[in-house]
Amino acid sequence: MKSETNKKMGRRAAVAATFGSVIEWYDFFLYATASALIFPKVFFPDADPYLATLQSFGAFAIGFFARPIGAAIFGHFGDRVGRKNALVLTMFLMGFSSLAMGLLPTYHSIGMWAPTLLVLLRLIQGIGVGGEWGGAVLLSMEWGQKKRQALMASWPQMGVSAGLLLSSLVISLIMYISGDGFYTWGWRIPFLFSVVLLVMGLIIRAKIPETPSFRNVQEKQKVSRMPVVDVIKQHPKEIILAALVRLSENGPFYVYTVLMINYGIETFAVDKQFLVNANTAASCVMVFCIPLFGYLADRFGIKKMYLIGVAVTFLWAFPYIGLINTGVPMVIFLATALSMIPHSMQVGPQGALVAQSFPARLRYSGLSLGSQFGSIIAGGVAPLICTFLLHEFGTAYAVSGYIVFTAIVTFIASLLLKSYAGAEEAQEEHEREISSAASLH
Repeated sequence: MKSETNKKMGRRAAVAATFGSVIEWYDFFLYATASALIFPKVFFPDADPYLATLQSFGAFAIGFFARPIGAAIFGHFGDRVGRKNALVLTMFLMGFSSLAMGLLPTYHSIGMWAPTLLVLLRLIQGIGVGGEWGGAVLLSMEWGQKKRQALMASWPQMGVSAGLLLSSLVISLIMYISGDGFYTWGWRIPFLFSVVLLVMGLIIRAKIPETPSFRNVQEKQKVSRMPVVDVIKQHPKEIILAALVRLSENGPFYVYTVLMINYGIETFAVDKQFLVNANTAASCVMVFCIPLFGYLADRFGIKKMYLIGVAVTFLWAFPYIGLINTGVPMVIFLATALSMIPHSMQVGPQGALVAQSFPARLRYSGLSLGSQFGSIIAGGVAPLICTFLLHEFGTAYAVSGYIVFTAIVTFIASLLLKSYAGAEEAQEEHEREISSAASLH
C-alpha cells in the first residue's frame, strides 16, 4: 500500500515539478526571444544595430550572472527547510518580474531608466530561475523509483523545452494578431500572460508534500545548518565539474535558439516570425526527445548516454553552420529542429547525472550552484561570445569552433564526475541491516 501511494505521489510530484518548470522557463525564454527580436528596438533604439544587439544580449547575460545568487539562496532553504517551499518562492519571483517587464515604459518614454529597470528585473528573473532548476529536478527525482532516476529527473528538464515552446507559440501568435502594433503594444501581452500561469503553478505546487529523501535527512537529524558553505567546503571539485558538464549543452543551445534568430534576420533577411516558428518546431522535438533520452539513460547508463550526446554535439558543429549558411529559410528551419537532438541527448540524463554527484543532505545546494555556474560560463555568454566571433572573423564557422571547444571540455568533465548514489544506497542498506539485527536481539 505504501509503495502504491509513493508511486501515485511520484507521478503528482513529477507533474508539479514539470508544470512549474514550464511556467518559469516560459518567462525566462520569453526574455531570451525578446532580447533578439524586441529589446534592441524598444530599449536600446539609439545605438548602432551591432551595438544595440550587444547591449540587448548583455542584458540577457546579466540574468545568468544572477543565477548563482538564486542557487545559493534557494539551495540554502531547499536543504534546510525542504524542496517544495523553496520552489514556491522561485515561481513567485519569476512571475512578478515578467509581469513588471510587461508594464515597463520604453526608452522613448523614460530614457535610460527603461533599460536600467529592465536589467534590474532580469536580475530578479535570474535569481528566481537559479533556484528553480535544481529544486524541480529533485522534487521529481527524489519522489521517483531508484531504477527510474534519469527519467524522473528528465521531466522537469522537458518542462524547460515546453517553456520555450509555449513562449515561441505565444510570441508568434501575438505577432500575427498585433501586426504593425507588435513593437508598440503587442510585445507586452506575452509578459502579462505570465501572471495567469503563475497562479496555476502556485496552486499545483502547494499540494505536493516534501520528498522522501529530504524527510530521511530530517529524520536522521543530518540537516546541514549552512548547506551552501558545507557543499563548497566539502565538494568544490563536484561543483566545478557540474558547471563544466553543462558547457556543451547550455552554450550551443543559446546559439541555436537566440543568436541564430538575430543572425538569420541580419544576414539573410529571413522573416522574424519564421525564425520564431523554427524555435517552436525545435521545442516540439525537445518535448519528445528529452524524456526519451532520460528513459534510455536508465536502460543503458546515465553517464554513457550523456557522453554520447556530447560526442554528437561535437560532430554536429560544422554541419550545423553549413546548413545555416545556405541562407535558405527551410534549411535553417530544419537545422534548428535537428539541433535539439544532440542537445536532448544531454538534457535527458543531465539532472540525474549532476544530482547524484552530491549527497542528499547537500544536494539542492550542490546541484543548483554547479548548474548555475555552468549557465554563466555557457548559455549566459554564448550569444555575446559568438556575436563577437562573427564580427571579428567574418565567418559563422567561428561559432562552430566555439561549439567544438565546449564539447571537448564537457566530455572531459563528464568522465571525471563521480556518483554518490551507489554509496548512499549501500549506507542505507547497511543501516537497515544493523537496525534489523538490533531488533532481533
